[in-house]
Amino acid sequence: MTKLNNSKQQHPDYKTKFGSMIVGTAETILSSKKAAKYKGKVQLVFTSPPFPLNRKKKYGNLQGAPYITWLEQMSLLLRDFLTEDGSIVMEVGNAWQKGAPVMSTLALRSLLAFQEKAKLHLCQQFICYNPARLPGPAQWVTVERVRVKDAFTHVWWMSPSMRPKADNRKVLKEYSKSMLHLLKSKKYNAGMRPSEHSIGERSFLKNNKGAIPSNVLTLSNTRANDDYQIYCRENHLPMHPARMQRALADFFINFLTDPGDLVLDPFAGSNTTGASAEYLKRKWLSVEPNEDYVRSSYGRFANGQLK
Repeated sequence: MTKLNNSKQQHPDYKTKFGSMIVGTAETILSSKKAAKYKGKVQLVFTSPPFPLNRKKKYGNLQGAPYITWLEQMSLLLRDFLTEDGSIVMEVGNAWQKGAPVMSTLALRSLLAFQEKAKLHLCQQFICYNPARLPGPAQWVTVERVRVKDAFTHVWWMSPSMRPKADNRKVLKEYSKSMLHLLKSKKYNAGMRPSEHSIGERSFLKNNKGAIPSNVLTLSNTRANDDYQIYCRENHLPMHPARMQRALADFFINFLTDPGDLVLDPFAGSNTTGASAEYLKRKWLSVEPNEDYVRSSYGRFANGQLK
């Protein structure tokens, strides 16, 4: 494991057993000769690009038409790195019109531009619901009380192939108590339902070692004292303000890749994607322009242990 030098004079790139974190903009790094060797070899691009927020963030975010143009051009660049059955999974938050309690369609328009420019198929839409998310937008939710809190993000799964590599048996969730009871009792009320679906007894009495998850993922992000945050405080490094839930990366990396596959995150932030890929024994490449965030992201790999 390479040790991070926190000195501002040192370039903060680092490598682990399975991957590399590179400082720079996605456009610059992925267009370089150094990155050319990865073209056609990435099984999964998993990322959360800067959201088109009205309030400027330290990590940088465009607004309006420039955001759509920027994301649209990124789609062509990212597609070049995919395998034939590879996937792009992108988390995109909601946007609001500036100064008004009205939602913006910017996030949806940018997604459509991204998909159409690179001729990608929309394999499935997911919702990432965070029940512990703070109420927002604050002006309309907690001050004027004319809206309810915005508590989810969209996660879009796209691919140049209509049948990309995927296996939901790798992301099964635990059976409910009622399902476990059903499997034990071997009794099921089969037959016709009011919906006119005919349910066979055998299909519900087979133990598949878990239930197929839905496309609504409920994931809280409330840990206030994890190893990443401890590392940042101890080394006087800034924490990324929009850290992705580790469980979200775990889900899609398990679902859409196998050990040894390559995962790319062009907007790495605190490098949740790289940490998840490392733990799951996937090769990974992450890119982040903010050197301080790169330095702090090393906390996920500190002392040679995954955090």
